[in-house]
Amino acid sequence: MRIVLAAIFTALIGMGCIDADAVLEAFPTPDSSEVASTRGFLPTITPVSEYTSPPTITPLPKFGLAPTVTPMSRFGLAPTVTPAPTFAFAPTVTPVPKWQGFVQAEPLRELDIERVYPGLSFDRPVALAFPEDGARRGFVVEQAGRILFLKDEDADTFLDIRDRVNDRGNEEGLLGLAFDPDFDSNGLFYVYYTANGPRRSVISRFSVGPGYNTADPGSEKVILEVEQPYANHNGGQILFGPGDFLYVGLGDGGSAGDPKGHGQNTGTLLGTILRLDVSSLDAAGSYAIPSDNPLVGVAGARPEIWAYGLRNPWRFTFDSETGDMWAADVGQNALEEVDLVRPGLNYGWKIMEGDECFSRSCDTRGLELPVTVYGRDDGCSITGGYVYRGTRLPSLYGAYVYGDFCSGKIWALRFDGSRVTESIQLADTKLRISSFAEDADGELYILDLGGEIYRFAEEG
Repeated sequence: MRIVLAAIFTALIGMGCIDADAVLEAFPTPDSSEVASTRGFLPTITPVSEYTSPPTITPLPKFGLAPTVTPMSRFGLAPTVTPAPTFAFAPTVTPVPKWQGFVQAEPLRELDIERVYPGLSFDRPVALAFPEDGARRGFVVEQAGRILFLKDEDADTFLDIRDRVNDRGNEEGLLGLAFDPDFDSNGLFYVYYTANGPRRSVISRFSVGPGYNTADPGSEKVILEVEQPYANHNGGQILFGPGDFLYVGLGDGGSAGDPKGHGQNTGTLLGTILRLDVSSLDAAGSYAIPSDNPLVGVAGARPEIWAYGLRNPWRFTFDSETGDMWAADVGQNALEEVDLVRPGLNYGWKIMEGDECFSRSCDTRGLELPVTVYGRDDGCSITGGYVYRGTRLPSLYGAYVYGDFCSGKIWALRFDGSRVTESIQLADTKLRISSFAEDADGELYILDLGGEIYRFAEEG
């Protein structure tokens, strides 16, 4: 039948009875999305099944070539380092998770929260970490200087260094914990704390004792100390990321308005995120500089720096699927911001606060603007979270989750590499959100500075 009709139309056009252009205008060729829709498929779905691997892709190295490392004393000047090769950015790819099969990610929707470990309460918890050792244990960091490990519905002391931690200021104390990628075999872990005499930030390595249930306070090896001019804006996040390098977040040194200009000064470690190689510390605790760090070879710049122009990055994390680094930077007077952190980029402080000018002289050339911001109607101190990669909450998959310490509000957003495609307020809580955490299954937890730990749950 179709062949007959085609022949008739061809004949009529040939005799001049029908204008060919009019036919094309009346029946335009559908685009690919319309074809997909008429066939009943969603055009954006890339089918992936539990037993089907994604297309073979030859990726760029995660963060450059295998590094040539140069020892760095914790008090020494920046060493001479062979300049890194031209930095290559790997494309951001957000794969469809295997468990989703042929189903597209669900739209974001509001969630409830529920308490976990209901029989336990902690003293100002600021972090919760899960080593990749197969034991599925969580370790809670208390700001005063203790680390407790969770076992069933109980908590025992893992490390107590309250004798050397200064927690007098609201933003001082034991602030970060990172387990060595080979913790299950070497028993090593790293902490970030503030100390006095002089006021400084300290990054140290410790080791566990027999049974891995307690750590030896006497095993401390200090690998980096950074003097702090004021008590606030200490940052405090430490985290192992791609390449098994240690990433460290430092604030601008404190006070208000960055009076010493650290944010735009790459000759200081303040106001930055650092990238260190701690895989082969020497007897003095000296770390090494990965040769593909972005400021290696730049005159006057500290080669440890991964990114700069930050005011107080309170929690940054890596997307476990893509390797992307997400950071929350606490604002000054008006705006809190979420950043997608790329190596060597300048995130603007104190030229910019969020996406608005802060300084009178506001030249935005070369600055990386945030993914999103919010103002004082929604809170006053952002707490960074994670890109959700768990299985309990399908609607949350692939979304970056973050919250506010002051308001207790929690949000989620999806980002396609150039813009936010979806954003929602997940929950409006009464929590003082000090941190988020991610376990080995990709499930997220919420820490309340008042002492309790929560997780997300479906409404109802």
